[in-house]
Amino acid sequence: MSLTQQYALDLYRARRRGEPPPPAPGRHDWRTVRELRDHGRFDAVVRGRPARRRWRHALAALLWAPARRRQRGGTAT
Repeated sequence: MSLTQQYALDLYRARRRGEPPPPAPGRHDWRTVRELRDHGRFDAVVRGRPARRRWRHALAALLWAPARRRQRGGTAT
């Protein structure tokens, strides 16, 4: 069963039972992503780690910092 078919079935059931219709698929995707991000930050604080942009800074240190050192004439480690 596809997502659209499931949504249509849920709409039908809600209408028959007199319940409010369910939200359309994909409507709360960004909200869910933000909630996951916030939960990750909260979990980091509880565990005593930095709470902001941990992955982005780690990737920058691994990928782009050696290239910048080479451009300046330094050595990459």
